[in-house]
Amino acid sequence: MALLPIIGASMNLQDLNKITSKMSNTSKMPVLFLGHGSPMNAIEENEFVSGFRKLGQEIQKPNAILCISAHWETKGTFVTAMKQPKTIHDFGGFPQALFDVQYPAPGSPELAQTTKDLIKTTEVGLDENWGLDHGSWSVIKHMYPDANIPVIELSIDYTQPAQYHYDLAKQLSELRHKGVLIIGSGNMVHNLRMVNWRKLNEEYAYDWAIEANESMKNFILDDNHKDLINFRSQGKAFDLAIPTPEHYMPLIYTMAFKDKNDDVSLFNDKPLGGSLTMTSVKITPNT
Repeated sequence: MALLPIIGASMNLQDLNKITSKMSNTSKMPVLFLGHGSPMNAIEENEFVSGFRKLGQEIQKPNAILCISAHWETKGTFVTAMKQPKTIHDFGGFPQALFDVQYPAPGSPELAQTTKDLIKTTEVGLDENWGLDHGSWSVIKHMYPDANIPVIELSIDYTQPAQYHYDLAKQLSELRHKGVLIIGSGNMVHNLRMVNWRKLNEEYAYDWAIEANESMKNFILDDNHKDLINFRSQGKAFDLAIPTPEHYMPLIYTMAFKDKNDDVSLFNDKPLGGSLTMTSVKITPNT
């Protein structure tokens, strides 16, 4: 283990190509942050679902998908490595129709191993037990309804700060050139304790939610990653918008993949129920 930092520091392009040699080279893939909202979006028809579906039609079909979901928090960093991940219904109180949904996309032990090998700042565990939680399948099913693209998940280490996650993501940038679509799935503003349930399906937001969401969007469009990472120094509106960081952290992963020659656009940019936003981010190569 003592040699790990030395190996990481001395890693060159030849080493990297060896790791990813079994994955075909492609044009540079987009990166997405998807505001996934309620699990009911998996079976309902609305403008947000239409936005997800449109993405699947617009972008190059990926070889595989790597998803960072708000709903897989772990102590340490793990990646799903099974050949056939199960569909996890990690919620309660919803109609049976939602629990009946299965998304039988294959996994990719090869991509899991590549992901593990590329990350040099920490030991990454290969997980055989998790599967696909609703942070991943509830949105990916609209983009790729045939479930014929391999999907793996990368966990969020809840013991680590935002800078750790940003730096970890940077090490996976090569995957964009291997046909891997990287998706962060969460919500930029996510305070369930303050949701106005009577207006859950209405385009409605508290003043602090609007303030935080507008600031986040400005940071994103201005390439101000520093202030996105230092979200706990942005004032009360951010504290209310991000009472716990798990739904925000996938945005940090997404932004870490942005290169200076990438374009950034926003979509599904609407609030719901006072204290949630569906704002999503698309990063694409500037051609």
